[in-house]
Amino acid sequence: MKDFLIISDDISRRQNLSTIVNFLGENCRTAEFGKAIDLLKVGAELEGVIIDATDVSLALDVSEKFPLIPFVIVGSKPDHQSIVPNIIGELIEPVTYPALTQMLEKCRSHLMNRPKKSRKTSKTILFRSLVGESQQIQHVRRLIEQVAPTEANVLILGESGTGKEVIARNIHYMSPRKDQAFVPVNCGAIPDELLESELFGHEKGAFTGAVSARKGRFELAEGGTLFLDEIGDMPLQMQVKLLRVLQERTFERVGGNKSIKCNVRILAATHRNLDKMIEEESFREDLYYRLNVFPIESPSLKERAGDIPLLLQELIARLEGQGQRTVRFTQGALTSLSQYKWPGNVRELSNLVERLAILFPAQVVDVFDLPTKYQCGELPTTQTVETEAALEKHMINEVFAGRHVTEFADEIEPAGIPSAGAATLPTNGVNLKEYLSELEINLIQQALEQQEWVVARAADQLGMRRTTLVEKMRKYEINR
Repeated sequence: MKDFLIISDDISRRQNLSTIVNFLGENCRTAEFGKAIDLLKVGAELEGVIIDATDVSLALDVSEKFPLIPFVIVGSKPDHQSIVPNIIGELIEPVTYPALTQMLEKCRSHLMNRPKKSRKTSKTILFRSLVGESQQIQHVRRLIEQVAPTEANVLILGESGTGKEVIARNIHYMSPRKDQAFVPVNCGAIPDELLESELFGHEKGAFTGAVSARKGRFELAEGGTLFLDEIGDMPLQMQVKLLRVLQERTFERVGGNKSIKCNVRILAATHRNLDKMIEEESFREDLYYRLNVFPIESPSLKERAGDIPLLLQELIARLEGQGQRTVRFTQGALTSLSQYKWPGNVRELSNLVERLAILFPAQVVDVFDLPTKYQCGELPTTQTVETEAALEKHMINEVFAGRHVTEFADEIEPAGIPSAGAATLPTNGVNLKEYLSELEINLIQQALEQQEWVVARAADQLGMRRTTLVEKMRKYEINR
């Protein structure tokens, strides 16, 4: 897990910010300006930097020297994002948990979506929608890079919602035709009697309602790319006419007799089994081979379930970019979502994130907050049992409510360490419950003092979760 770096010459500011970052379960380091440069030089180990902008010129100078690292400024209100591109946001004091959480997520999103170095300098950056590190999605990227510079027809196959149009757009924008039009047509959404007019256009008076001449999609895509989505839903009569256009590179408008030449690259997509349709004689074999010059399989989401956390980050970043309140997910929720079959693929995942953002704005979503069908894998026998994951959700939701570090600090300050007594059993007996409570308080306070009251480190020393330790501190009223 990478670290966040906090840079400030103000000791109090460094301590306050590191306390919040540590409580959110993130790793962080702190440094003065004089010692920060050495840490920034190994920026590959950093998720982002929170930098004190009391001296604005100094903060801008440091951030400009390390353009690949995302910076968040604090201690200055003016907006400097337009001056230095890698300053992605600013924190206004007093710093709140929701604001800091949002900035940390923006740092991760910035790193994930920044251009990657490549020996092929002419290579266009892939759309953000092709998110993932699985072998399947990497294979798709390689195929796109190979076929995009050519004029070959491409047939994109895959289930609904897997992003077939996204693949088509990437092919277009990485091709020599990228400066010309990309024209998509959903063949299954247009009535059969209107599809010919939509594709080839019509002349005035060609049919009832044709009050003027109109260009079709082939003419609109001249010099560019025509994307025929759901090609398997195209009627046989239109398949014959499309085949003629692909062979002769000319067509006629409906009601016209003038041949029009076309220079259009064809990309097609379908979720249907075209081989089976050919056997059933509902799809022309000759058209299939014209379109299927270079096939690309768009993987389903269940085949690349490991990409779900990255996809969630991307979808959340988009909602934030639209100014909407978003959600975060516990590890239990992520595990459950990774085990779901996703018949609707990425489109279904996108809809779920938007729905949860409405139901749980600026909160943390746990397994039992998910709709029932998304609750997969081993679950507790009853929701009333407060699992560690549920406790974590409860604690972090309090953080999202806007509690400041000083308020939290009041609850975790130490008191004097009481003695737990002798380890031997007295002859007159002992109240075991009280004895164990005193022993637990003693050990908790020792761990907190040894770790300088950094709750996360004390929890590690005691072998428990950070949120569990915080609850015990509340239970025993451990205050300074």
